[in-house]
Amino acid sequence: MDRLNYAIIFILFSIFSSFTQERRVITTAVPFLMIASDARAAGIGEQGVATSMDNFSQHWNPSKYVFSESSSGIAFSYTPYLSKLVNDIFLANISYFNKINERSAWSASLKYFSLGDIDILQNPLDIPIIENPNEFTIDAAYSLKLNENFALSVGGRFLLSDVKLQTLDSETEAASSFAVDISGFFESDINSYRNYDGILRAGFSISNIGPKMKYSKLNNGTESFLPANLRFGSGFEFIFDSNNSFTISVELNKLLVPSPSEEVFNVNGDLVAYRQPDVGFLQGIFNSFNDAPDGFSEELKELTYSLGLEYSFNKSFFLRSGYFSEHELKGSRKFITIGTGFSTDRNLKIDLSYLISTSDVISPLENTLRLSLGFNFQ
Repeated sequence: MDRLNYAIIFILFSIFSSFTQERRVITTAVPFLMIASDARAAGIGEQGVATSMDNFSQHWNPSKYVFSESSSGIAFSYTPYLSKLVNDIFLANISYFNKINERSAWSASLKYFSLGDIDILQNPLDIPIIENPNEFTIDAAYSLKLNENFALSVGGRFLLSDVKLQTLDSETEAASSFAVDISGFFESDINSYRNYDGILRAGFSISNIGPKMKYSKLNNGTESFLPANLRFGSGFEFIFDSNNSFTISVELNKLLVPSPSEEVFNVNGDLVAYRQPDVGFLQGIFNSFNDAPDGFSEELKELTYSLGLEYSFNKSFFLRSGYFSEHELKGSRKFITIGTGFSTDRNLKIDLSYLISTSDVISPLENTLRLSLGFNFQ
């Protein structure tokens, strides 16, 4: 029964984005898309829009693939979720890229989020009915280098959210949608300074632009916004010699989803909550920049930021750390991350990361060890 309660809580949080608590947290469908799907990015504060290229760039910024030294690569990652409570809720991701030539590449990935097996009993003596709610996305992207230092990419994504418990609610159905992504990436040449060389990187990504997802067959259906998202960041790699380098990077992130701005009153006329306005997804994207109830100051609170550090020895051993922060009014996710990585001849790469929450709000990823494996083909 405990497992069922946890699952229902998560499902309700994922689906019913109309109402929010007094924190005015912005909620969306398929929120797992906001989780870092690989251990390297998770180890540097859950960022990746402006870091150096790796096999998981599909999630963060596919434009980076045209800067790869390898012709193609594949990668797999596994992230436990709510690991303190259960052992079969997880996020899995597989990514692949292939350089068409020196100026272009294509890539694809599959993400699968499982809510585990849920045993449902109508009566204590019944044989349990097992259901497995889950969500997944499949996407592909094409990237093109416009000059030696800058590239753009476009991508498409199909999303399916099957979190219904048919045994308990026959009026809820699986929801699906599609979305597009646009991203860009800049990587400078190696520049020489007094005591070191350096590479400047910058990037942006606008992802998950698409129609809302419809879950319920009643009352024209319950619709939830996709987690349309704007990321932009920059980083600088200090190259001290042929073996040692150190990278520092920062990233800002904003959900392009309407703020909970419509007041909800109880029968006594008391303000009890805010809910998101019922508007189309395109209008919601444009409104998301100026619709917060407290004005511009609250819009700034909707930005999350992260700081990432990565040390590399001979491009074969890596140490990482990072910090992620979200304002208390908007969810209060705050955590420190640490990680490491190992590479053999730049072909096989293993990454690990660990999350330490610093917020009063419990993180479902707290004290979670994430694992990623990657392999490049020369």
